[in-house]
Amino acid sequence: MRIVFYCQHVLGVGHVFRSLEIIKGLKDHEVIMVTGGAEVEFDKPAHMTHIQLPGLMMTPDFKSFIPLEEGVTDVEDVLSRRLKQFKEIMREYRPDVFLVELFPFGRKKFRFELLPILEGVNFSTWGPCKAVCSVRDILVEKADMQRQVQRVHAMLNPNFQAVLVHSDPKLVRLEETFPGVDGIVPEVHYTGYVARKPEPGAGAALREELGLGDVPLVVQSVGGGHIGGSLLKSTLSASVLLAETHPHKLIVFTGPYATDEAFAEYQAMAEGHDWITVKRFTKRFPDYLDAADLSVSLGGYNTTMNLLAAGTYGLMYPFLQNREQRMRTTRLEERGIVKMLLDEDLAPETMASHMAAGLERTPTPHGLNLNGGENSARILEELVSR
Repeated sequence: MRIVFYCQHVLGVGHVFRSLEIIKGLKDHEVIMVTGGAEVEFDKPAHMTHIQLPGLMMTPDFKSFIPLEEGVTDVEDVLSRRLKQFKEIMREYRPDVFLVELFPFGRKKFRFELLPILEGVNFSTWGPCKAVCSVRDILVEKADMQRQVQRVHAMLNPNFQAVLVHSDPKLVRLEETFPGVDGIVPEVHYTGYVARKPEPGAGAALREELGLGDVPLVVQSVGGGHIGGSLLKSTLSASVLLAETHPHKLIVFTGPYATDEAFAEYQAMAEGHDWITVKRFTKRFPDYLDAADLSVSLGGYNTTMNLLAAGTYGLMYPFLQNREQRMRTTRLEERGIVKMLLDEDLAPETMASHMAAGLERTPTPHGLNLNGGENSARILEELVSR
């Protein structure tokens, strides 16, 4: 089976890394991953080819495109070149499955290239091919949900054969944030959550590598680094207070997209405190969570699933611009798996108290399905075999 997997990220890197975990589940098949956002460093699986379209990101209001190629300002030219290259990819690889991350539940601005490709798939322009949507557990709700449902149905129902929902319905069901589920014509499959799992023994090996002994390890992260500065500063300040009563090691990951100015500020805050290490990024993040006694993070999908897979207790500060992170974090807090942080918890003294309490906690077993990558592969295999 050959799959062309389209993933366009515009803010953080979570969409890319969740897609990579799905691709790992497709290890017995050939995958062509097509991306079009800012370039992201990752280890490419042997069965995957990565093709980068001319880069685009969005303005903060998500209304306009910003070209990422140096010196390029003509947006229309970028759109034209992307679509031309995309059609060439489909013509060369003639996939059995066209897997699309999020669209049409989101990324509507990218319909300029996706609708023509989906039309080609429907007309078997590049041979027999199934179009499948890959979507996370919780969708961003719109002010006018009736209009959003109508728009999604109009693009989803005639163009796709299946929808993969990367959730465990025991925690979150799609209809909770998309009220038009009953009107979806393609098959809807819950795959379980997509989680990047640490290798057995990876955490213990990393603790030995870091020379921690019995010293507790706190891992702080904020995803891609576009947001989360207030949480980083809070944790850095709280660590200094916490060290007076609870010796520990703090490793801070600022995210690859943190500005140089912000990164320098975080390093300055850590200066003189030899138990604090500030880094931008690590490819071994699941290993760090497996090694950790406590995680402090935002509440994005990938970080949350990494945390569940590692079985580490977490303090989680959900991004409040939409309710996705808060909804998921609230439900996990109800199960005793994390503690949700609010704005008032970011005062250094309060944060230090939460960190001290968190170091004494172990999470309650969650019982959630974290095999979304492997299950996605099985569902696609069954779809193509019909």
